[in-house]
Amino acid sequence: MNFDTLMPIQARRVSLVQTLPNAMVKIHAGTRGSRLALWQTEHVLQALESAWPGLTREVQRFETRGDKTLDVPLPEIGGKGLFTAELEHALRQERIDIAVHSLKDLPTDAAEGLTLGAILGRVTAQDALVAREQWTLETLPAGARVGTSSRRRQAQLLHHRPDLNIVSIRGNVDTRVRKVQRGDYDAAVMAAAGLDRLGLTDSITARLPFAVMLPAPGQGALAVQCRAGDTRTLLLLAALDDEADRAATTAERAFLHALGGGCATPVAAYARRDGDGFIEMDALIASLDGQTMIRVQGRGEEAHALGEALAQQALQQGAGEVLAYG
Repeated sequence: MNFDTLMPIQARRVSLVQTLPNAMVKIHAGTRGSRLALWQTEHVLQALESAWPGLTREVQRFETRGDKTLDVPLPEIGGKGLFTAELEHALRQERIDIAVHSLKDLPTDAAEGLTLGAILGRVTAQDALVAREQWTLETLPAGARVGTSSRRRQAQLLHHRPDLNIVSIRGNVDTRVRKVQRGDYDAAVMAAAGLDRLGLTDSITARLPFAVMLPAPGQGALAVQCRAGDTRTLLLLAALDDEADRAATTAERAFLHALGGGCATPVAAYARRDGDGFIEMDALIASLDGQTMIRVQGRGEEAHALGEALAQQALQQGAGEVLAYG
């Protein structure tokens, strides 16, 4: 299987680093228009400029189908590449050289002709609660309206607090925070990384431990997509690629891929390297009501193999039935 068209980037660095021309290089980047997407793109471009002095850039904004449809819960929109298809199309047309994504938004199926030139920037993968009255998950009143459009978050919230009223919430990070602050919702669950990156850390009332809320595969990491045959851009991005982030998120996404899941599936996974260089991963599949939860753990040397092995364990424990019937 051509999983993410994974490239042996680290191994190629030494041999390729001598091939970059000394002349000034310009990179054309594509991004969504939200404040978080622009932050992420700027973060990647600044890292490129630091790694390759003299590099110049141009940024083009795109509106994706996920950005246009804000009055429908995400699972009801469905489809792969909800926040990425327009950027991928621009890459194939050579209108841009790179597209910066939140890795959790990228489908696990390999995108034809494209690859992930760099995975980086994972400071935290945790989810966070933004709530009125400084509530935590434990202190939220019974029946509190908690906003999320993630089935993964819904399932885990209801597993721990079946009394909560889970309601759909859409919009960018800033918008969702404002909806809580003005009282449309009692609370909302969001990725802590996005809140931190936008300087909204003070709005967090609780960071949810992994024992309570495992993240989406790839959550918190940035992915830089480019054309698989674009050697120049692959070389530029190789300087940014974080081997530990790539290994961990590869295991997580392999788990999701082996289950046939996507962004609308109540599947969660979190992997990290241990002190011996092995990859450890926790993963789960849950019913939407939170009543059924299958949790698996494992440790291995090779990321993709670990993800697939844990998916098989989960399927043997009935994950297929849980995913089929919610």
